[in-house]
Amino acid sequence: MSVPSLPLLGQSLSALKDWAVAQGQPAYRGQQLYDWVYQKGIRSLDQVTVFPKAWREGLQNYPVGRSQLVQRMEARDGTVKYLLGLADGQLIETVGIPTSRRLTVCVSSQVGCPMACDFCATGKMGYRRNLELHEILDQVLTVQEDFGRRVSHVVFMGMGEPLLNREAVVQAIRSLNQDIGISQRHITLSTVGVPRQIAWLAEQDLQITLAVSLHAPNQALRQQLIPSAAHYPLESLIEDCRHYMLRSGRRVSFEYTLLAGVNDLPIHARQLAELLRSAGRSGVQLHVNLIPYNPISEADYQRPHPSRVEEFVRQLEQHHVQASVRQTRGLDRNAACGQLRGSFLQNRSPLASNLGMTSRSQEGPTAGAVPS
Repeated sequence: MSVPSLPLLGQSLSALKDWAVAQGQPAYRGQQLYDWVYQKGIRSLDQVTVFPKAWREGLQNYPVGRSQLVQRMEARDGTVKYLLGLADGQLIETVGIPTSRRLTVCVSSQVGCPMACDFCATGKMGYRRNLELHEILDQVLTVQEDFGRRVSHVVFMGMGEPLLNREAVVQAIRSLNQDIGISQRHITLSTVGVPRQIAWLAEQDLQITLAVSLHAPNQALRQQLIPSAAHYPLESLIEDCRHYMLRSGRRVSFEYTLLAGVNDLPIHARQLAELLRSAGRSGVQLHVNLIPYNPISEADYQRPHPSRVEEFVRQLEQHHVQASVRQTRGLDRNAACGQLRGSFLQNRSPLASNLGMTSRSQEGPTAGAVPS
């Protein structure tokens, strides 16, 4: 008999049935638990009112696997950024991005990030650890609970490099689909590129969208912006993307953060179009998602002028590469991923270190971008 290890969030229906039987209960209690964990989003087992009272009271301290809300910041456009406290005291961020037709969650996969991208607030904070399966799923349930509506889309574009936590991330994708009911085609995994991992992902038979963050059209500039790129030449990355498209039948979306005066010149657009020609040999239509930079205090990079962005798009399309500009959401103070956590740790008082503290603001800082 397979009895699930702690916590319960992230366990399959069959595992929860086995757990109920191991607790001396009929198997259908596991089905009830499954519904209450994934559909009702309970935070403790004493909330499962369909359980016998005596048994429920005995399970009060059995961990479900939910985080604590430390801070909640809402922007003028309705985007909400959450700072979540984990069981070991670590802090992560997640973002809820609403529109009239969808609710997207920007999910973190690690505490911090080891990739150390020079323009990224998360990269500046260093790496602590990978997130567990339940810590990834909890972010989606937290946003769903707060907004009072179902999450329709998930993007792995928060803190961390998802392919450095590949097992938990793929398990989370399957659970988001099977247990929470989010279509895999509405899930996007964003990676800066890790050697051999895109090929591995292609073998997982997922129906997600893969978004590869390039941020530079040549190897020298990419290594300047992304130190880890020294171990992964651009040509190899593009070839792995081509293999992924051939193996999965799914389009790869290329992400490119535009940094004023650094990588946003017309020559950079032409170099980028040339670079992507080899990936286009697969017959799959290419698409570049351009992201005007959100400035952070930890780096000197600036957001490009809209006219520079428009010219970059024109150059790409002139060279037969489809491009779109990502609509930035929550562009207030601390807009970039990782800044809310950094600001909190820098400014917290002894009282604020209590993970029960929340902060609510209708005009405050948040982050997020709506994926195309």
